Amino acid sequence: MDLKLNNKSALVCGSTQGIGKATAIALAEEGVRVTLLARDEEKLKQVISELPQQRSHDYLVADFTKPDQLKERINSYIDDNQGFHILINNTGGPKSGLLHSAELEEFKNAFQMHVICNQILVQACLSFMKEESFGRIINVISTSVKEPIPGLGVSNTIRNAVANWAKTLSGELGQFGITVNNVLPGFTDTARLDQIIKVKAEREGTSEAKMTEIMQNYVPAKRFARPQETANAITFLASEAAAYINGINLPVDGGRTKSL
Repeated sequence: MDLKLNNKSALVCGSTQGIGKATAIALAEEGVRVTLLARDEEKLKQVISELPQQRSHDYLVADFTKPDQLKERINSYIDDNQGFHILINNTGGPKSGLLHSAELEEFKNAFQMHVICNQILVQACLSFMKEESFGRIINVISTSVKEPIPGLGVSNTIRNAVANWAKTLSGELGQFGITVNNVLPGFTDTARLDQIIKVKAEREGTSEAKMTEIMQNYVPAKRFARPQETANAITFLASEAAAYINGINLPVDGGRTKSL
């Protein structure tokens, strides 16, 4: 299938590792000019060197814990360059823990990083997408949108805020040729999952190896996803082939989520 992504441009957030990095590579392989966004410049440079060099790729250093900095840098970047056809909103989730014992600051920080920063990026990218009559806004969130995950109280709360934000946007922007969709990764072999396994193992008084086995057995596929598998779904949603898919939550979880 020709995804017709050649000569498109994409901003990929959280792109120095895991799903973000895999997505940047997958888009670049389709001929997309990729701009990476993360806070660690050395890691950004390393990922740039790993991208297929069909196009001239770039990076932007910004920290999602500093929304004002993000706003200034993304607007300045777009002023100096063209905008983006594709926006991949992706950043690390809030730390694990029980909801009733979460500090108020955890909610504030998570809302800022996941909702406020997403809003900043959409507003920065929107004008160009409208001019091109083509836009793809894809948010990498979590299966907790469909089924809350025990022990991830703050994350469950904020991920649903992002999902409803995205659903509202999809209704507003569809008339401009812009789609807004959410990808819901299940257990994916990333540093984030390693941290969750460690916390769960400590809480249950078992080894990380045993907890890994337990969690893999929750999944009909009996394994964790590879980041590239989630990146493939994101790349499809970013394409011309997915032009009539708008406002959905797409689980990429090996069948683990039991709700429809």
